[in-house]
Amino acid sequence: MRASLLTLAFVLAPLGSYAHDTWVETNTALVRQGDVVFVDLKLGNHGNDHRDFKLASKISLAPVQLSVIAPDGSSVDLKPGIIDNGFGPKEGYWSNRFVTKAAGLHVVSHTLETLHGTTRTIKSGKTYFVTSPKLDEVSANSTNFDKPLGHAMELVPLTNPVTGLAPDTPIRVRLIYQSKPLAGARVSFIPRGTTLAEGFDKDYEATTDAEGTASFTPKEGNVVLVVVHHPVADQKGTGYDKTQYSATLTLSVPQQSRLRGSDVKLQ
Repeated sequence: MRASLLTLAFVLAPLGSYAHDTWVETNTALVRQGDVVFVDLKLGNHGNDHRDFKLASKISLAPVQLSVIAPDGSSVDLKPGIIDNGFGPKEGYWSNRFVTKAAGLHVVSHTLETLHGTTRTIKSGKTYFVTSPKLDEVSANSTNFDKPLGHAMELVPLTNPVTGLAPDTPIRVRLIYQSKPLAGARVSFIPRGTTLAEGFDKDYEATTDAEGTASFTPKEGNVVLVVVHHPVADQKGTGYDKTQYSATLTLSVPQQSRLRGSDVKLQ
């Protein structure tokens, strides 16, 4: 019996490991132009069917792409000079500082493709922040936040991911897979510190419609991790017999709207 259990654990170990998610976070979603933003790259979501927003180990940097895309479309690679915030090789997370220049909406982009056993894993992660000359006068007219970056699979915000967020305001996203909307996928919206119910949690999860869209309405300010997994059994190649896609989107919901003035509509 003991030998059988050890064998079973060995066989199942790769199945658990490839479903870990990577995501990116910033220390703030709104910063004064010219100030510093810290960008973190994290690995986790091991418990509760990979829906718990908790750290688990630390990703190897070798296959990772991590960059900040400025409002003008220029990109800055964040891997050079990145800092290990963990005491041990598998503890903590990666972080780097980014000095803002232009005002407007920035997107942090992360992708990863690697093998875990005989499974190819393809991951993407995104988050957004806005730089503004004055923090008490923030423009609501950010553009291109709903434009896909071209990841193999990615979550695209249809609600402005910074100035459009507030409690009781729906967060709408579109799931894009191989450049097309993906219907019928489970999207998990995980507020930090929240434990989702086993199975399908109707309060925090939704299924994408024919246009690949899903929505969630937060009740309070928090950091919300949006997660989708998409296994594809018939995508095989040299060294792998299946492919697992995942996409994450990290959103910082303020307790009050970041826009000042009752006549300004959230976008």
